Formats: sequence, structure tokens, C-alpha cells
Amino acid sequence: MKILDGQLVSQATKDELKIKVAQLVAEGKKVPHLAAILVGNNGASETYVGSKVRTCEEIGFRSTLIRLEDTISEFKLLETIEQLNNDLDIDGILVQLPLPKHISDEKVINAIHPSKDVDGFHPVSVGKMVQSLPTFIPATPHGIMLMLEHYKIDTKGMHAVVIGRSNIVGRPMSILLSANTNPGNCTVTICHSATKNLKELCLQADIIVAALGRPEFVTADMVKEGAIVIDVGITRVADATKKRGYALKGDVQFDTVAPKCSYITPVPGGVGPMTIAALMKNTYNACLLKH
Repeated sequence: MKILDGQLVSQATKDELKIKVAQLVAEGKKVPHLAAILVGNNGASETYVGSKVRTCEEIGFRSTLIRLEDTISEFKLLETIEQLNNDLDIDGILVQLPLPKHISDEKVINAIHPSKDVDGFHPVSVGKMVQSLPTFIPATPHGIMLMLEHYKIDTKGMHAVVIGRSNIVGRPMSILLSANTNPGNCTVTICHSATKNLKELCLQADIIVAALGRPEFVTADMVKEGAIVIDVGITRVADATKKRGYALKGDVQFDTVAPKCSYITPVPGGVGPMTIAALMKNTYNACLLKH
């Protein structure tokens, strides 16, 4: 069993970007600039955005964090996005989800110009991804593919089971794994809450991507010997033995599943750091395409 170390691969990706940014500076060219919008003060969102801003700093990108009250109107938020669309210095725009209930995620995602859609959620980006055209790939699936590439895992002909069908992880993951690429070239099954024979399907899988947001859902009796397990989930679970009062759990019961795997991602330290690394890669490419 080998750990797919997201911290290590993420750092390698960031180090590579750092060198490229230093080169841009030396040549007097524009440095990538990421704008992040944070609506309200959701604790998890604060953590994610803070991490993205710090990573920009580490690599040498410019970043702008726009904090808005959770009472802001949808119209005002869309107006803010439009201003960033028209700002020639901004290369990438991300709006941290989830948003307050009175604001439509769909309208907000559609408002970001596709050339600045570094989260890869815009219908234009998704359409291009489906057709295997150059585009911004959603950061979490992109990060997973970068990890598989780093560890030189040949996925050709494998059966991949993706548990979860969200537009952010599950669906794009299925498209990327089934594409005629390396990594890729898998036969993919998407499972979800209405899947009847989930355990049987998982037992056929060479790769399991668990992205359903239910702590320790995937257990050892669902995983065949030698499988590759990618755990996308991260949930705070109350734990009185921990100083913080909670433990972070993935969608996979790591202790029992890991011994059966050829490769597995830990939680934390697996997919999470790769998501941010992939976002930075998208931002760098957005800058390069325009300048």
C-alpha cells in the first residue's frame, strides 16, 4: 500500500509555478492575479479562502480578497463580478461556495467570464472539458488527475467507480477518467444515492473515487485487493479526545480500507492540497492566455 501524498505533489506543483512566476518577473511580464469573493463568514469558507490567498503569496501571484456581508443582494454580487470581469489586471475570479440561500449559485457561476473561470464551473468550461478541448478543469478533479500523473499510475483500461454526481467533483471526474488521455482511458461507473448494487459495483472497481460527503461511508468489504482509492470527502466529526473537539474524516474508513489498497489518499493531506494547487495552475494559465 502506498500513500498518495497530496502535500508532496501540491508542493512540487507550487514550486514549479514559483519558478515560472520568477521568470515572468525577470522578463518584466505580467504576474497572475486572482480575485476571490467571500460572502458571509462561514468558518470552512474562511479557511479555504485564506489558504488560497496564502498560496498565491507563496507562489508570487497577486491576490485580492473581496469580503461581502451575507445580506448582500444577488444583484450587487453580480455587479461586483461584472466589475472584475472588466478589470484587465484580474486573471482569475473565484466565488467561494456555498452562498447564502437568497443567491443563486447558477447565476453567479454563469456571471463569471469563461476566460477568468479558474474554478472551471462555467457551462462553457464544462462543455469544452466534455469535448476534450483546452479549458479550465474544476480544481478538485484536476488535482486528482495531477496526482495520478505524478505517481505515474497507468489507468488505461481500468474500471473506475465514482461515488457522487456533483457538478463540482463527481461528474467532471467521470469525464476526465473516461477521456482518451493518460491518466484516463478508464471505463467509468457513476454511483449515487439511487444506485442499487453499490457494494457489488465497488468490488469490481480498480479505482474508487469517493465524493459523496458521508464520513467513512466506504468500508473494507466494499473494496477489492489492490484497488486505488481516492477520498474526496472531508467532514468534521465530534471527537472529545481531540483538542479542537472534532476530528476530520474522509468518505473512506481509512484504517480498515488502506491495507487492501495499492494506493490511497489520506484525509487530511490528500485531495485537499491538490485542489488548491490545481486552482493555481488554472490561474497561471488564465494569465498566460491573455498576456
